[in-house]
Amino acid sequence: MDSNAWTIKRVIDWTRGDLERHGDEHPRLSAEWLLSAVTGKSRVQLYLDYDQPLEPAELAAMRAAIQRRRAGEPLQYVTGEMPFRHIVIHCERGVLIPRPETEVLVDAALEGVAAARARRPEPEPEPEDAAAAEAAEGLAAEAGDGPEGGADPAGGPAPIEGAHAGPDPATLPDSWVRVADICCGTGCIALSVAGETEASAVWAGDLSPAAVSLTERNRDALGLQDRVAVAEGDLYGALPEGLRGTLDVVVSNPPYIPSAVVPTLPDEVVGFEPGLALDGGPDGLDIFRRLLDGAPAWLAPGGMLCVELFEESLDDACDLVRAQGGWASVEARDDLAGRPRVLVAVREG
Repeated sequence: MDSNAWTIKRVIDWTRGDLERHGDEHPRLSAEWLLSAVTGKSRVQLYLDYDQPLEPAELAAMRAAIQRRRAGEPLQYVTGEMPFRHIVIHCERGVLIPRPETEVLVDAALEGVAAARARRPEPEPEPEDAAAAEAAEGLAAEAGDGPEGGADPAGGPAPIEGAHAGPDPATLPDSWVRVADICCGTGCIALSVAGETEASAVWAGDLSPAAVSLTERNRDALGLQDRVAVAEGDLYGALPEGLRGTLDVVVSNPPYIPSAVVPTLPDEVVGFEPGLALDGGPDGLDIFRRLLDGAPAWLAPGGMLCVELFEESLDDACDLVRAQGGWASVEARDDLAGRPRVLVAVREG
């Protein structure tokens, strides 16, 4: 082998040193991520193929990626993706990058889904002949002989036709749990909830057209079109009117950084991520107040509100919930680093 060939090992070593000189806090990890994105190999596969030379096109793509990372562009934008819980989410400029602490928010939402399911009565068993007929219809549909459209043979919702395909509140079985993800960004929350639960439907909305488009593409890549609807709109304005008063969980990672704190964030954040998704007003609670105002009208009795917030805003947010009234409980939960991060409130009833 040519001793001057740019093998995977040589590229990783060179990139690590270069990014370290340019101030990257995790230069080797960055080098591996970049090369994984360029070659399509997992990080494990890179080490199994350590001596493999890169193709000219891969070298050119790697050079371009290194230049973007040198300039401080977040890895998630350069590589175009990041892992989140059990899925891989596509990322792009103009949409907030998911953070690890948001996984705690998803945990809270999943608790709300489980609590809602526990409140529902067990569905009555169908007559044996009806169940057999339904099974036969399902087999016929799989073979291409059954009717097209309509409800899922397994009892799921019928999808809505159109650009924002997804579950239809009018045809959703009563036994299904209803979740809204407001300020959905990449869709990481909505898609995690839908992917990690059964018999649940999620409506995701965002004011940003770029976020709506990205969530749709992430949803479609994961095959969750019949479980997740996506729409553009301002907070609850993105939701179908038919959901009013029926939601079991409202979950949100809204803009929550206090305005005075935004300029102090790392350059990697303020220089590349959208300000619309960061600035939460003077105390970081501007959007939260609006979420809270609408929650009683949209949540079902016993429904849960889960919101990620700035650590120094949690106490004030909890006080706002208590002052509103009609809530059975409210608490602040810590993130993975032990900082207050998520408000969880449950409606009375």
